[in-house]
Amino acid sequence: MFDLPTAKHQSTTVVTRIYPSGNVLPENLLKFYVHFSAPMRRGHIYEHIHLLNQAGKPVELPFLEIDEELWNPEMTRLTLFIDPGRIKRGVQPLEEIGPALESGKNYTLVIDRGWQDAEGNPLKESYRKPFKAGPADRGPIVTAAWKIIPPPAGSLGSVLIRLPDPLDHALAQRMIRVTDTDGHLVAGETSLSDSERQWSFAPSKAWTAGPYRIVVQTALEDLAGNNIGKPFEVDVFDGVQRRLTNLTVTVLFEIR
Repeated sequence: MFDLPTAKHQSTTVVTRIYPSGNVLPENLLKFYVHFSAPMRRGHIYEHIHLLNQAGKPVELPFLEIDEELWNPEMTRLTLFIDPGRIKRGVQPLEEIGPALESGKNYTLVIDRGWQDAEGNPLKESYRKPFKAGPADRGPIVTAAWKIIPPPAGSLGSVLIRLPDPLDHALAQRMIRVTDTDGHLVAGETSLSDSERQWSFAPSKAWTAGPYRIVVQTALEDLAGNNIGKPFEVDVFDGVQRRLTNLTVTVLFEIR
């Protein structure tokens, strides 16, 4: 009788991307999205997530640590909130501990390789996102400041929106839609680029000449959680449940 050697599983799962993707983020940043190449294991996630200051020391309790972890259904994307008490002015954690991020200082978000995927294997490697904290963004989103660049009629070119400030990556992909003047959705795919400062929509069929609408849900957020017409600081943050609405605003453009 003999024992078979234990099979060694090679670690292949990695962090593929962290949003926001920019190198300068507002000091009142609300959240990160951490994307993985394969499904991850739930539980004890905060043991493997670290925010380091420019001296390489851990920032004290920067995240909103909740039991109900915020994963997508595929368990490949985690939504990680900065503790709102470290963002909103006049609340106890900010007054006693101070902000998690301070403008002008450098930070590094670290995902360590001890985090296990759904198969129980650690990550292939750790992931580090260095960034600098910039000034706080406390104003609402203003769609009138968006610059729309339409493609020519008869083409499959993308309509572009140049944004004055970055948008929340996940929300911008599902809360901005293109319709015709009768309100029918135009089929196609959305994406963001330039550190979430450019939104684009590629149609499934060639554009026909005429007017179109960009329909935006007012619950859309920028990096600091500000909505259209409402800054984050006037909202009441109850856990992580935001008051979402179906209200929309419309921006017109024309294909020629």
